[in-house]
Amino acid sequence: MNLVDCKTALKTLESGLPIIFPTDTLPAIGCLPKFSNSIYEFKKRARDKPLILMGSEHKQLIDYVHESAKKDYEKIASKYWPGALTMVIPASEKHTTILTSSDHTLGLRIPNSDMAQSLMRQTGPLLTSSANISGFKGATTVEGIALDFPSVEILGPIPWGNRSGKASTIIFWKESGHWILIREGEVLVRELN
Repeated sequence: MNLVDCKTALKTLESGLPIIFPTDTLPAIGCLPKFSNSIYEFKKRARDKPLILMGSEHKQLIDYVHESAKKDYEKIASKYWPGALTMVIPASEKHTTILTSSDHTLGLRIPNSDMAQSLMRQTGPLLTSSANISGFKGATTVEGIALDFPSVEILGPIPWGNRSGKASTIIFWKESGHWILIREGEVLVRELN
């Protein structure tokens, strides 16, 4: 098992490789945005499946949000983050190079995990996915994840602490004041229309 601290994780990420870290839901595999190909390769994930951009706080992600959606983004982010909610929202024109979707949207999330937030305060936002091989349920324990991804470093120390083991709720921004539920998860969003 390749356990690393935040300092080593930062060096690994800067070299273009992903790392695995805990969130409040499922363990994540993440990379710096410019190295998104690494997640697709390690997970054996289809390129048409987008990744989620996670940050340490909602202000860290606001520059990635298109101007038309910023007001709604701020309202939802301030009420439900940190937590198990992913917002799919139009991306800012200046950040289209990191997009992994074909519709110019970006999934954004702030996990309610001290370890994850501490890591991303140092690294900046990370493109992420659940830490499993695509098409398989995947392990939720550090030991199981290490078997699935033997060459990927894992953020320590362990044990990681409590996680729900459920995927996040996903909402999609349609237009000003209008959100659509994509996947029901732990968080109940009252602002859906």
